Amino acid sequence: MPDLLLELFSEEIPARMQAKAADDLRRLVTEKLVAEGLVYEGAKAFATPRRLALTVHGIPARQPDLKTERRGPKVGGPDAAVQGFLKATGLKSLDEAKIQRDPKGDFYIALIEKAGRDAIDVLAEILPVIIRTFPWPKSMRWGARSGKPGSLSWVRPLHAITATFGPETEEPDVVKFSVDGIETGQTTYGHRFMAPAAINVRRFEDYEAKLKAAKVILDPQARKDIIFADAKELTFAQGFELVEDQVLLDEVSGLVEWPVVMMGSFEEEYLAIPDEVIRATIRNNQKCFVVKDPKTGKLTNKFVLTANIEATDGGKVIVAGNERVIRPRLSDAKFFYEADLKTKLEDRLPKFEQIVFHEKLGTQAARIKRLQRLAAWLAEWLIEPQLQVGKGLYGGNSAQYANDVEQAARIAKADLLTEMVGEFPELQGLMGRYYALEQGERPSVAAACEEHYKPQGPTDRVPTDPVSVAVALADKIDTIVGFWGHDEKPTGSKDPFALRRASLGIIRILASNGIRLPLLKSIDVAWQGYAANEAGVIGQSDRFAGDLLAFFADRLKVQLREQGARHDLVDAVFALGGQDDLLMIVRRVEALGKFLESDDGKNLLAGIKRASNILGIEEKKDKRSFDGAPDAALYSLGEEKALAKAIGEVTAEASAAVAKEDFAAAMTAMAKLRPPVDAFFDKVRVNDDDAKVRENRLKLLNEIRSATRAVADFSKIQD
Repeated sequence: MPDLLLELFSEEIPARMQAKAADDLRRLVTEKLVAEGLVYEGAKAFATPRRLALTVHGIPARQPDLKTERRGPKVGGPDAAVQGFLKATGLKSLDEAKIQRDPKGDFYIALIEKAGRDAIDVLAEILPVIIRTFPWPKSMRWGARSGKPGSLSWVRPLHAITATFGPETEEPDVVKFSVDGIETGQTTYGHRFMAPAAINVRRFEDYEAKLKAAKVILDPQARKDIIFADAKELTFAQGFELVEDQVLLDEVSGLVEWPVVMMGSFEEEYLAIPDEVIRATIRNNQKCFVVKDPKTGKLTNKFVLTANIEATDGGKVIVAGNERVIRPRLSDAKFFYEADLKTKLEDRLPKFEQIVFHEKLGTQAARIKRLQRLAAWLAEWLIEPQLQVGKGLYGGNSAQYANDVEQAARIAKADLLTEMVGEFPELQGLMGRYYALEQGERPSVAAACEEHYKPQGPTDRVPTDPVSVAVALADKIDTIVGFWGHDEKPTGSKDPFALRRASLGIIRILASNGIRLPLLKSIDVAWQGYAANEAGVIGQSDRFAGDLLAFFADRLKVQLREQGARHDLVDAVFALGGQDDLLMIVRRVEALGKFLESDDGKNLLAGIKRASNILGIEEKKDKRSFDGAPDAALYSLGEEKALAKAIGEVTAEASAAVAKEDFAAAMTAMAKLRPPVDAFFDKVRVNDDDAKVRENRLKLLNEIRSATRAVADFSKIQD
């Protein structure tokens, strides 16, 4: 079957747009093909700095014929309706129609056959529409036609359209159409400098090979592989090691069509500034990779650049040009760093009085005061009555721990006012750590300046230093409570203040460090901090705390689901009420999940569900609940007595285990209910003819439901 080759050759396609543009082109064309009945075998799109390309394999040469039935008026209906039916269907007379019998009467039916069109004609119709409506985030008009109505808007001037269609064994045809005066053809162009001449192409294999001969690597992944392999080899050959950077690699591969890797250098004096600053400077300004010494792990005064040309001088001029640009950038960074060190972090804090964090949440200065207050409370909670974090570092020295937490909370945001963070915002926190160490702060205090922002995503590192943990929790809890309490909640897909990320960060910190923290109390303490600042507060925290706790429950479901746990088990635990210790919820969910994987767990769940279903039906019928203890005197069968005895023993045993937070033992206790529950349903008729016996047995079923609520609400668990 025939294949399609489509190339849109333009002046430039920004690197950041290429991947999405290629995917959009593939999606838009293939969706249209399928909608037209042209089901294809495979499609792949490509992008370079000057072209979007698409190949679609195995397209039928022709659309299938389409047969449809159209219902007309009743037999004997008005003449006007009949004439309208004949005109709409193209029938010459009613003799060409069928008659369909129906309970409401007999109706005329027209069988309409629509012949399929050649695929090349369909392509000539759909492709110009796709090109004209292509979803570029930014586009432009150009040239003499730009002022005319309906002129093409494209990311950069579009110069040529290649569109061919045909089977592998034959010469392909050009899919003929034009867009804004640009006629389709079989002509493309090679590398802008090394092979700019026109190239005649036929189908994809021919097109890709000729482009490569003209110094253009079409496949973005191939360009990445070349850059990465050559950069690794070049640095290794000189005894260095490349600092890998996938994001930068993606970007650089979109800047070149023929990657040529080279190495440059800069003065060693710049190695006195932090490695991260050097990397940010070289990465952001010149899109170059940095190089480290494999023995020390520290950066060297080398960098790796990717050119788009094979220079006749071996790249000397290109390297020298990059060095000339990088040198003053590093000089500026060195100046910023040294200037920042002249002012202590705490001496910068008064400026925060004039900086608003958020119009409803007050200034940055007020925010810092809240962080200090909340972090101090968290420090007490984390270290008393037993140190939950940092046992090796503080050994129960609560006074030193409290002092370190207070100082870290005080200066953690101060680096936001430094020259370096102003130049490179992505270094916030990190520069705070460097500056804190330089001014003599304790290592844990300095670490908290950086780590209190963590984790910032599902793969980011979770802080484990006890000071970092306290300040990180305070920062995230204050943010969530502040915005939530002022009715700035996430809605749908919108979360402008990243509250979902902050809540997941809290969950990960608590779970990873094994921290017991009462969330409701934490919310209340955080909200009290707002009462003393200029933002003001409305009402008490209990106005929104329950809703916020449910928000955490939803985030916990997301976290556990990503770890392979069942979200319905979270519902089953939260349904018990009063559950705000996330660590205990996680452990209870884990124990419940393991229990339900066992035969005892599966069968007991089935029994509990059966009991709940019977109770639900009978409660609805009687319009009452069956609470209260059953009357032992009404037990007439051994299975009733055995179940009642088991419920009493299991309830006591499971409750005691839960009180000790031994959830595995609680599940083991629950398993003892399985045999008597199975026997009860096998031998006992619940809806006995004797009303008192029936009521007593329903109360016994309710006892099953009540007993299992010691560990979870089993009605929330899906089968």
